[in-house]
Amino acid sequence: MKRFLVVVDMQNDFVDGALGSSEAAAIVPAAAKKISSFDGEIFVTLDTHFDNYSQTAEGKKLPVPHCVKNTAGHELNADIQNALSGKNYTCVEKHTFGSVDLPVMIKRAASGEAFELELIGLCTDICVVSNALLLKAHFPEEKITVDASCCAGVTPEKHLAALETMQSCQIDITGA
Repeated sequence: MKRFLVVVDMQNDFVDGALGSSEAAAIVPAAAKKISSFDGEIFVTLDTHFDNYSQTAEGKKLPVPHCVKNTAGHELNADIQNALSGKNYTCVEKHTFGSVDLPVMIKRAASGEAFELELIGLCTDICVVSNALLLKAHFPEEKITVDASCCAGVTPEKHLAALETMQSCQIDITGA
């Protein structure tokens, strides 16, 4: 059985930049360890915005420019990048919370075989939950897990609420 790890938006702006938090910074060592020890293919999503961010629907509701392409905030956290060194991974730029390209790429990588998916990353209550539910909709018969110890939300309360939502949708939660 194939195994895939989806590392969601472990970028500088979400760890210690424009939208960073102490909770996000605190999960970096666990996420890096998970990546380093993972034996399988890894998909890394990158929240990707442009100079027109403030004119987008997201920018109007969240008026904090972040993850603008070709800026330091868009780059992966250094510890995460180091953990990926030598690993089989693919970066997936996305322009909204969930990546519509991710299921297509995973289906192609699975080559018709059964597989398991595990998600980690930031923010639990926005992009992790969006991608987890999107993947569950595409792959309802595959085991999908979120490692809560390698995720952080905008607030601890929203992190827990997102975990409960995912669990209600038959996504397994570990590390809680």
